[in-house]
Amino acid sequence: MSSCLDACRCHDCYGCCPDWEVFNVVKEKRNLISSIVAGALFSIGWWIVIDAACQYPDQENFHHACHTCGVISTIALFMINSVSNSLIRGENYTDGCIGSTGARIWLFTGFVLGFAALIAASWILFGVYVVPGKAIVWPGVAIFLQNFFIFMGSMVFKFGRTEDNWG
Repeated sequence: MSSCLDACRCHDCYGCCPDWEVFNVVKEKRNLISSIVAGALFSIGWWIVIDAACQYPDQENFHHACHTCGVISTIALFMINSVSNSLIRGENYTDGCIGSTGARIWLFTGFVLGFAALIAASWILFGVYVVPGKAIVWPGVAIFLQNFFIFMGSMVFKFGRTEDNWG
């Protein structure tokens, strides 16, 4: 899935754009770039919710139980990215108790936790802050943005890397 666009070539554009070497450098540094982008998204997500927690430290405006969604989303990030694509395809790992089936179940559970945290963050935003008509909605927006950025960082880290250089 991560290399589905690698075979696409535009041969007619080589004469009009002399800087095609930039794309070769990006392709060589794909793991580095995707790791930096994923880490930046993860950090931005947590930084947003830390900002909201500092602005509204009381329980009336920002209930501390809302941090559970971010913790679950972080656990999902680790679960999704701890399984390589070769384990999912069954090419690399055949020994163990449940083999590639266990890796697929682990990955599926990670995706379920990530989506559940994002849906719960949406519910907190609308069910706790928007629909009741509270004057302060930033904590709900911060919880949603935190989980959205962590989820997007998880997707970039999972599907942005290549496993060609892995041993």
